Amino acid sequence: MTTAQSSAQPVKYNDVILFLWLIPLINVINYYLTYTTKSVSWRTFFTYTIDTGMGYIAWLLIRSVILYLDKELHYQPHFAKRLFVQLILTVIACLTPIIVLTELVNWLATDKPVPANFYHTDIFIFIIWVFVINGIYTGIYFYRQWQLVEKEKQQSLLLLEEQTKMRQEENRIRQEGFSVKLGKKDIVLAFNEIQAIYVDGDYTVTCDLNGKKYFMDMSLDKLERSVPTEWFFRINRQYILHRQSIAGFERIENGKLNVLIKPVEILPSSIVISRLRAPAFKEWFQPDKS
Repeated sequence: MTTAQSSAQPVKYNDVILFLWLIPLINVINYYLTYTTKSVSWRTFFTYTIDTGMGYIAWLLIRSVILYLDKELHYQPHFAKRLFVQLILTVIACLTPIIVLTELVNWLATDKPVPANFYHTDIFIFIIWVFVINGIYTGIYFYRQWQLVEKEKQQSLLLLEEQTKMRQEENRIRQEGFSVKLGKKDIVLAFNEIQAIYVDGDYTVTCDLNGKKYFMDMSLDKLERSVPTEWFFRINRQYILHRQSIAGFERIENGKLNVLIKPVEILPSSIVISRLRAPAFKEWFQPDKS
């Protein structure tokens, strides 16, 4: 996965529990920063509760802005633009409800204007917290992206390892032959000992020069990819024949060929090959005439 592809994927921040605890903590810190006289009273508790509620509202709006920008304005390739837009919008999203609700609560509770230090000091502190929250979300975002990239790398490495093992096994088979079971023994059946590989019902069977049958663990398609093409040819969906088992061929109707098989008890005397496969078979069987 490329960086651009990773950035286009939605990020799961798993942030709710974090901010359910963080918002009250931020308000405690704000209390010690903004109030010169600290006291515990019902008024303090009431004010703290309202401030915490406004904090949750501001956080939800900030979160909504960030999730929206994750879909509409990705960090890559315009990181500076995204961060600038995000900071501006999240500051607006935070300050708007806090200012409106503060003015509303003050209007309902008193007949005096909101203290001037709210606009001189408190707003500045809120903006700093918005920057901190943006830093948290940006950090989580790039951490999640890093996790996605690492996961893709691991999956790619596993896939590459599997493909390498498959190629090594295919190369080993091509060089040595098939490993087959004979009773309790595992033996190697060399390619020059094979006459045919074919499908018999639900099984894939290999037939040796003596007419002995061996049941294989791989499908005919996989075996076709493993055998040397200079020795073996896929006649049809059912048969792969070794060159040494073929006596010749004869032409029949509609461009088809009738492949003649050397006498073997478990194989038919001939197998029809389709018009589409016929040219490739003739080129394989008689390369000097192609």
